[in-house]
Amino acid sequence: MVYPKVLAFVLAGGEGTRLYPLTDMRCKPAIPFGGRYRLVDFVLSNLVNSQIFSIYLLVQYKSQALIEHLHKAWEMSPMLVEQFITEVPPQRCNGDSEWFQGTADAVYQNRTLIDQHQADVVAVFGSDHIYRMDVRQMLDFHFAQQADVTVAAKPTPIGEASRYGNIEIDGDTARITAFHEKPQHPVALQNTPDMMLASMGNYIFRADILQQALDAVHGEGGTDFGKDVLPWLVGRHRVMAYDLTKNDVPGVKSYEERGYWCDVGTLESYGSAHRDILGLEPRFDLFNPKWPIRTYRYDGPATKVGNLDMDNSLLGAGCLIEAAKIKNSVIGLEVMMQEGVEVENCIILDYVKIEQGCKLRNAIIDRFNIIEAGTKIGYDREHDRNKYYMDESGVVVVPCGDRLVSRVY
Repeated sequence: MVYPKVLAFVLAGGEGTRLYPLTDMRCKPAIPFGGRYRLVDFVLSNLVNSQIFSIYLLVQYKSQALIEHLHKAWEMSPMLVEQFITEVPPQRCNGDSEWFQGTADAVYQNRTLIDQHQADVVAVFGSDHIYRMDVRQMLDFHFAQQADVTVAAKPTPIGEASRYGNIEIDGDTARITAFHEKPQHPVALQNTPDMMLASMGNYIFRADILQQALDAVHGEGGTDFGKDVLPWLVGRHRVMAYDLTKNDVPGVKSYEERGYWCDVGTLESYGSAHRDILGLEPRFDLFNPKWPIRTYRYDGPATKVGNLDMDNSLLGAGCLIEAAKIKNSVIGLEVMMQEGVEVENCIILDYVKIEQGCKLRNAIIDRFNIIEAGTKIGYDREHDRNKYYMDESGVVVVPCGDRLVSRVY
């Protein structure tokens, strides 16, 4: 099949307040994940693996770490002008400096790029979800249904409605009949009262329909796709729901959850997504040579272990472990652990040194930290709450440090 010309916008300007303090020094899409990746690597991998190579990232909040990662990991060949991954910050328009006011406003401010590339179809995708998706299959559905707009969707527990857009469909055709953004009273799926159809925040538009909708909604003061654009489109145009669970990604194992998708919007969901990648038969297996999650190349050495008792965990490259116990945890790049360290149910990000005798439990340690000898985290809630950051679920976070960690003790 010869595809119309596809241009992708990745919404990468999110502040991520519910992920604080991981977003204190970086934007949400730049948060490390899985001992090796950044959150943005998942959407970019899905697009590139789907042979969509014209990609703009709309950046805004504390974007430097994200921009540096893009330049390290996602440079495309300059020989092919239609293959690029480029960041686009808010720009001065008509003499006024204006931040992006919402997801739709970010695309509205850059709508001239659609005309410049003479795009027939525009994909607008989020940047902070953990999933694999063959976007070409969604495009096939979009064209087969002669849709003006297609929304990626997934059945989701109705108790999580406050986090997502709630989609109502004609069950026979999958045409969207109503769209409610983060409703207090969601509409359940027919015959499944405990589930609803949730929007993934990934959309495919006919370019002309997107332009029309953006202009109309902007004129009414609307700035958001979920709150403003989609409700405006439903009833006026043919808006369809594409079920992620029907997406067939090459190389997915039989034990994985079909259509796995996790919106990493809170510290609790960040931890949950890490648990989903652990084990010999995880819900989401990071290893899939037929649909790789791509990121920057690491030039450091392999991990060196002196004496390690490790269970159900991932260990990043370049680590130096003397004698430690690690259980149900994900360890990033170049983490050092001295003798007697115990780590359980933790996420340790890159370039952290954990000194002798430390005991860490139910904690997230951000980059560039030195955890001093004998420190205990996760054993005394009142002490942890006073010294570190603790969210409502009880997860303790040590914010990003400022100490460059040397592998030489």
